Amino acid sequence: MKITDVLSLDRTHCDVPGISKKRVLEFIADFFSEHTDFVDANSLHHELINRERLGSTGIGEGIAVPHCRLSGCPRITGILLRLDNPVDFDAIDGEPVDLIFALVVPDEQNDEHLKTLSAIAELLQSSDVRQQLRSCSNSDKLYQIATSSH
Repeated sequence: MKITDVLSLDRTHCDVPGISKKRVLEFIADFFSEHTDFVDANSLHHELINRERLGSTGIGEGIAVPHCRLSGCPRITGILLRLDNPVDFDAIDGEPVDLIFALVVPDEQNDEHLKTLSAIAELLQSSDVRQQLRSCSNSDKLYQIATSSH
């Protein structure tokens, strides 16, 4: 699995307002809704909140990978966001989050879902990649680094 299989330039955004976890999840739902033809923002927001209730998707090192299943989703679809200010995401290491790779997954794609989460975690475990993503000045560069690093 390649990052380009789930991420596109139009779903990559730099300097998203980092106000709170709740606001970031709302932004993710709205952003998905605006950049895909199969996502309803309210339904997605509800599913993302439900997933977070099971346990934070903040995986440490300033990274969160919010994800959920959504009926009607035809393929695994991601967005990459860099926040302008880190937010408390209840991450496992207690550190605030500023890099977010969110996923919407079809109901029936269990194996693909796990492979995609693994590929994202592998990409973002590199301190060099995280540093490069954090120093991006625009969305084009953010996309280029995320897709060329894996």
